Amino acid sequence: MDLVLKLREIRRMRGLSQKDVSRLSGVGEKTISSFETGQRIGSLKLSQLKRLLGVYGLTESQFFGGTVEKQIAPWELDEEEFATSRILDDLRTMPNPVKKTLLAKFQLMLETAADVHRVKDARPSYVRENPEWHMLTSRN
Repeated sequence: MDLVLKLREIRRMRGLSQKDVSRLSGVGEKTISSFETGQRIGSLKLSQLKRLLGVYGLTESQFFGGTVEKQIAPWELDEEEFATSRILDDLRTMPNPVKKTLLAKFQLMLETAADVHRVKDARPSYVRENPEWHMLTSRN
């Protein structure tokens, strides 16, 4: 989903005006308007985005994950994306020790499925590039 659309629609869903968001975030009202119309979306700074997301009560992972799309236009997600988004959203609500355990078990399930189905390397790129990640999530 388009970044411009997400920024505009999440603000509207929160019942906030651009003026409200400006006052609460410290980002200029005209700047917010230019982001939401796409005129200056290329110049959006991470610090500005974080401040806007703070006003909207969202984390970066929620905004860039499926949470916002699901709220704005759930019909745009296909069945698998929607199921994955729900699992990730549920996982984010778990306490860290539970989350860590679930991630380790899920990783083991993925590796087992890859072996059974002879998938060359089913590990996500962040695990292939950071082998210590698996060791960290495997500790109890």
